[in-house]
Amino acid sequence: MEFLTEYGLFLAKIVTFVIAAVVVISVVVSAAQKDRGDQDGEGELKIRKLNEKYRKLREAIEARLMSDQQRKVFEKARKKKEKLEKKASKKKKEASDEDSDRGRVFVLDFDGDIKASDTDPLRRAITAVLSVADPERDEVVIRLESGGGLVHSYGLAAAQLDRIRSKGVRLTACVDKVAASGGYMMACVADRIVASPFAILGSIGVVAQLPNFHRFLKKNDVDFEVLTAGEHKRTLTIFGENTDKGRQKFLEDLEDTHGLFKEYVSERRPDLDIAAVANGDIWFGKRALDVKLIDEIKTSDEYLIEACDRADVVSVSYQRKRTLPEKLGLATSAALEHTVWKVLGVFRNQKFQ
Repeated sequence: MEFLTEYGLFLAKIVTFVIAAVVVISVVVSAAQKDRGDQDGEGELKIRKLNEKYRKLREAIEARLMSDQQRKVFEKARKKKEKLEKKASKKKKEASDEDSDRGRVFVLDFDGDIKASDTDPLRRAITAVLSVADPERDEVVIRLESGGGLVHSYGLAAAQLDRIRSKGVRLTACVDKVAASGGYMMACVADRIVASPFAILGSIGVVAQLPNFHRFLKKNDVDFEVLTAGEHKRTLTIFGENTDKGRQKFLEDLEDTHGLFKEYVSERRPDLDIAAVANGDIWFGKRALDVKLIDEIKTSDEYLIEACDRADVVSVSYQRKRTLPEKLGLATSAALEHTVWKVLGVFRNQKFQ
């Protein structure tokens, strides 16, 4: 037992040393990258042709279902087809783009958190797409997932999508899971909204909540002073004593924000009965179609696979280069999340057996 104890302490020291070394190296590398700033660029634009992706998926399953002899014939025909396509592609590049009637569908992604952190990558991707998009034949598809968040953050994100419409390029929003509150503010910018059968949409409302510790501080003889210049500089506080007048002003601000939200949605979806849907409630896909929050029931995969038959479908994303601490943090976060879900899964199995 004494040997095991000493061995355990030795391992603990080694692990502690390794962790400390990794942290120090991460801080140094992060500082060096921060000093470089934009000299090497913060990220890069990723372009992926989805026509090719879906074609390879189809060919892979077709090949698995064939016999050995059929597979040989199939592979021979596929290689011959690829050669012809390369030749055709080369000729197409040499010819003028105006000679082709085949449009392009640019696919953007937005995965929203409370701060709409994806806004900057979205902004950069939109800038790149608008530099080449043709309003006559091209389309932009935004795959949108967000439950909403800060008003000003989602206002900016929606304004980025408005840039697409202002250029006359057709915009389609695809919602597979949720586009609520600020998420729906973004979706309503699109010319057309497509959602899966049980996607959550709506929540056209505004909410604000904060704790107040004034009575706790007063009970413990702690004074907290708030000094302001301007009648409405601070209406509600966390530590100070809130007044009815302050609450009334705060509610008026919420109502004003809600009014702006309703105006924004109404301007972009004029056929929507805003009075019926702007009560903060949510609707699932089919119900959302009934009240005209969306235009069609369909998953983003269905929409894009169909688009491949009529256009060149291209995924465009701007990916920022992550620092070493960020990579380590993401790896740690993923490992912890996996561990938690595994433990919960074991507990659930034991509970229901």
